[in-house]
Amino acid sequence: MTILVTGATGTVGRHVVRQLARRGADIRALVRDPAKADLPTGVAVAQGDLLDVDAMRGALSGVSTLFLLNAVVPDEFTQALVALNLAREAGVARVVYLSVIHSDLFVNVPHFAGKYGVERMIEAMGFEATILRPAYFIDNDRTVTDVVLKHGVYPMPLGHKGLAMVDAGDIGEVAALELIRRERSAGPLLRLNVVGPDTLTGPDVAGIWSEALGRPIAYAGDDTAAFERSLRAFMPPWMAFDMRLMSERFRTDGMIPEPGDRERLTALLGRPLRAYRDFAAGVAASAG
Repeated sequence: MTILVTGATGTVGRHVVRQLARRGADIRALVRDPAKADLPTGVAVAQGDLLDVDAMRGALSGVSTLFLLNAVVPDEFTQALVALNLAREAGVARVVYLSVIHSDLFVNVPHFAGKYGVERMIEAMGFEATILRPAYFIDNDRTVTDVVLKHGVYPMPLGHKGLAMVDAGDIGEVAALELIRRERSAGPLLRLNVVGPDTLTGPDVAGIWSEALGRPIAYAGDDTAAFERSLRAFMPPWMAFDMRLMSERFRTDGMIPEPGDRERLTALLGRPLRAYRDFAAGVAASAG
């Protein structure tokens, strides 16, 4: 019984592979460059990507369960549908898909709408599936630690509704546990929100940084147009606009867990969920 992990070297995928390996699963990892993969011992490697039909056919051969993770790219929806159709062709019955919380609500945000379309296809195609819907990744904020440390400003426009920010390691472990459960038993489609222990606003996060660093850190505010302009310095305009639309939904809606989400995840993991404070404390310790 083999589990194919796509996105195996990324922010979440590397945790999925590591957690599966710890539990003795038979893993095959889809990677573009095996020489740079740095995977745990015993993990089989399949070279290719989600649009390489021949490589995907080879990667899916003999696979029982697929972990489907796509990056935010212009053809994300097409990638997912190609992978799902090839999985069905190969006789794969079970899928765990990494979507996003509120994918069905943030319908104007391109990558949210795309993931919701994939969710609908998974359901329509009859897979025995778990759809994981994580909130905003705590790990995303690694990209802004220099701004926090050097300029004393937390720049992400999270708004004042609150986001249930979640650790990528927790997402990876939840995914691994669901993949193993799917391997062992059939069952109906399940949607599972994956959230962190706290629902944090922009000022809340700035306050956490202030405590961790022992000096005031200001919240930059909710100017999403300025956010888009800053992102265009290091990402394509279409992606910067997508991120702006997402941040506007943070401002109007937030990312609020449903009742029981945190308790369900804590029971599944058998430990507390990792908090943003832990992340900030680690960065502060590393910075000296």
